[in-house]
Amino acid sequence: MTTTFRDTIGLHATALILREKRNEVLASNIANAATPNFKARDFDFETALNEARAGGPLRQTDARHLSAATGGDAAMGYRVPVTASLDGNTVEPGVEQMEFSENTLRYQTSLQLLNRRISGLMTAIKGE
Repeated sequence: MTTTFRDTIGLHATALILREKRNEVLASNIANAATPNFKARDFDFETALNEARAGGPLRQTDARHLSAATGGDAAMGYRVPVTASLDGNTVEPGVEQMEFSENTLRYQTSLQLLNRRISGLMTAIKGE
């Protein structure tokens, strides 16, 4: 059985793409913390990763079909606030900052795992 480069690093690369997308969403929430009627958005990382690993909601049935995009169409949802704001804004800065920090830490972890995987492949290619 032949293992492709994509099979070797695919999960970590997909996780990085999704973590980056989630950081953008969370940063947008934080930036709009004072915007009246702004609704905080987010998506479930695990669900998005599982969809991306499965090839997304679309499947290729023929080699000539276009492949489904990974990480581009994660199911976005609205965050339900713990304490409601009078101006209709659902951003809770403490929650958003905590989610952003956790996601950033997990992004860095995924990046380290990907780097180690690539280093291992380079070692195998060099025959060291």
